[in-house]
Amino acid sequence: MTGDPTGAGRPGCFITFEGGEGAGKSTQIARLAASLRAGADGRAGAREVVTTREPGGSPRAERIRSAVLSGVAKPYGPFAEALLFAAARLDHLATLIRPSLARGAVVLCDRFGDSTRAYQGAAGGVEPGTLSALERVVVGPTRPDLTLILDLPPEIGLARARQRDRAAARGPDRFEAEALGFHQRLRAAFLAIAAAEPARCAVIDAQGSPDTVAAAIREAVAARLPHLVRGAADAA
Repeated sequence: MTGDPTGAGRPGCFITFEGGEGAGKSTQIARLAASLRAGADGRAGAREVVTTREPGGSPRAERIRSAVLSGVAKPYGPFAEALLFAAARLDHLATLIRPSLARGAVVLCDRFGDSTRAYQGAAGGVEPGTLSALERVVVGPTRPDLTLILDLPPEIGLARARQRDRAAARGPDRFEAEALGFHQRLRAAFLAIAAAEPARCAVIDAQGSPDTVAAAIREAVAARLPHLVRGAADAA
């Protein structure tokens, strides 16, 4: 396989993490990245792993992230937010994701297109057909090889998010501040995506300890992408 600017025929592997607020995506991305980099015997440098996030992941996309999470686009509605996320994703793909995949790296991304479907679509009311058309234009063939959906009741996730925000001495962002019903729709949307695309998506129970969740994620990666596990062992 050879890399190309669209992401089709890429030698790398693209794994996305999805879920509601406070699901622990950042923590689990860091853990999986360390595991893949270490290889079977714990030696560092066995595999190149790139960790990134959406919105963000490139300088322009990070600026868009700051604007959207501050709530500046909220008065213009969910479709305006979807357009801003699409612009950020376009730059993120061109600047970081596709070049990384083309050189054979494993890319672990905190949120991707499914978050737009859930947040602006199911919870925000933007028509699915509109978002699908936007995704075809922006994402093209650069779709995840595996999507790990970290699932937990929104009441637990929001409590975790509030605790995290207090520790960082900051208030809730644009989406954390939404009412509970919004977050319940988000959870239902992510589970519906997983049910509709079982070959791509794996649902992970995120209510357990970080160690328990990390073990479930490693098991899912080994089952869905066994070449990553074999590759780490061979490199080590």
